[in-house]
Amino acid sequence: KPVNTLLIAEKMQLVNEMYFAILLDRASAGPMIIACSEGGTSIEDLAEKYPDRILKLPVKAGEPLSDAQAAAVVDGLKVSVDKKAAAVQIQNLYKMFQDCDCTLLEVNPLAESADGRLIAADAKLNFDDNAEFRQKDIFGMRDFSQEDPREVAASEYDLNYIGLDGNIGCMVNGAGLAMASMDIIKLYGGSPANFLDVGGSASEEQIVQAFKILTSDSAVKAILVNIFGGIMKCDVIAAGIVAGAKQVGLKVPLVVRLEGTNVEKGKEILKESGLNIIAASDLDDAAQKAVAQL
Repeated sequence: KPVNTLLIAEKMQLVNEMYFAILLDRASAGPMIIACSEGGTSIEDLAEKYPDRILKLPVKAGEPLSDAQAAAVVDGLKVSVDKKAAAVQIQNLYKMFQDCDCTLLEVNPLAESADGRLIAADAKLNFDDNAEFRQKDIFGMRDFSQEDPREVAASEYDLNYIGLDGNIGCMVNGAGLAMASMDIIKLYGGSPANFLDVGGSASEEQIVQAFKILTSDSAVKAILVNIFGGIMKCDVIAAGIVAGAKQVGLKVPLVVRLEGTNVEKGKEILKESGLNIIAASDLDDAAQKAVAQL
């Protein structure tokens, strides 16, 4: 990946390292603060070595962090520098988590310096993609040169794509069905080249773009399309498959399994397309036929 920016950090003399994080907790349906008086390594390692030193503090969504809650976190961190200043810093971190629509704020280590300061020496932040419309400055810093160009192209068309190391391209609607398709490909001796979920209401244009993304991967030696039409209509998918295959000049075997709404119309579109499309009756049949093309 290209190096576009050089960041220079101050050399710090750290005398004590702690762990601090805020994340979204499913169980409490709100933010959860996790703090540990030991830091500098992963929270998994800390939980294994020092389970009694980890503080978990749920916070009611939409409310600021109270003085009492901040003080409890400072006590849990066993801060030895100015405790009032540390509490204010914890509250400021929580305010940033709220104001910036974070899904994760992790400071590791949160450290005390030799001159008595509490420093966020290293940090990681994740942001809610759904908040892009109100966090334009933050999302404007996104560096696409550091990302897989296929994933970037997929996001432009509201497709969920993750590149993998296999050789069977997958196009599926629904994350659960996509995972099941990948598992069955592995079961029959193949290897998925990607995770690609076109969603429940993809248009013909999205299907065409999905084909372009799949065929841009030189490792792909066969493509498996597995669609269960509920909201998604099989005839729309079929029209997109035909258009996509023709536009990209498809040169690898294409296995298609369609089931659900307008499935007969979809199969008729594929049959009359003039393309060499291998029809499959169910997921097992589709996976076996895809693996057989390698």
